[in-house]
Amino acid sequence: MGLTDVILVRHGQSEGNVAAERAQAERRDRIEVPARDPDVVLSQVGQRQADAVGRWLTALPPDEQPQVIWTSPYRRARETAERALAVAEVDLDYRVDERLRDRDMGITDQLTAQGITARFPEEAERRQWLGKFYYRPPGGESWADVAQRVRGVLTDLANTETHERVLVTGHDVVLLLFCYVAEGLGEEEVLERARTNGLRNAAICRIRRDEESVTGWVVTEYNLDSHLREEGVEVTDQPGASDEVGAEHA
Repeated sequence: MGLTDVILVRHGQSEGNVAAERAQAERRDRIEVPARDPDVVLSQVGQRQADAVGRWLTALPPDEQPQVIWTSPYRRARETAERALAVAEVDLDYRVDERLRDRDMGITDQLTAQGITARFPEEAERRQWLGKFYYRPPGGESWADVAQRVRGVLTDLANTETHERVLVTGHDVVLLLFCYVAEGLGEEEVLERARTNGLRNAAICRIRRDEESVTGWVVTEYNLDSHLREEGVEVTDQPGASDEVGAEHA
């Protein structure tokens, strides 16, 4: 037995997503998040989105059902997994892995693009020069840093002998970079995907082991949200409060 399939689920809309969108709309410097990043919970919309993931899991045939969960330690990701499993009436073991946590924004955490420019103009200039993929805010991480974390997780998943199918719950950029690694994309390709087809809240991606692939993986589904639309659950595409809103236009 060995791992064959990984289901990637972005957390449902969080209170941090809502706060970040509000701050951007009101052109504020600072995002008034309700808690530190690891403790931000799902909004009411996010809870309904997570429940829809559970009904999607219920509809999977037995040979596609996940057998274990790997999750970010952040509450919004764990809550998404917990609600989905409760709806699906499935009891699975959890592996909490800090490598699946959201991107660390360092000194720019909780700031909008306007706030970064106002408070750290030299950082805004440095990010513009280096580009989004390689820019690392002081005390934080670049996308490339997160990709290294993801590669480590994928290596461990590839070496898993106890389960064939794993459900991973995490964050938009982190899961986007799972697909980036699996497909062997380049910098411009993954940034273009983020601009035009970024992961929606509670969206699902699926990757599969493929020994004939250069990377050892293939992406079989990306940004699936039919489980939300079919149930009339609001579809949201808000980027993470800790990443996109604060830096996209810096």
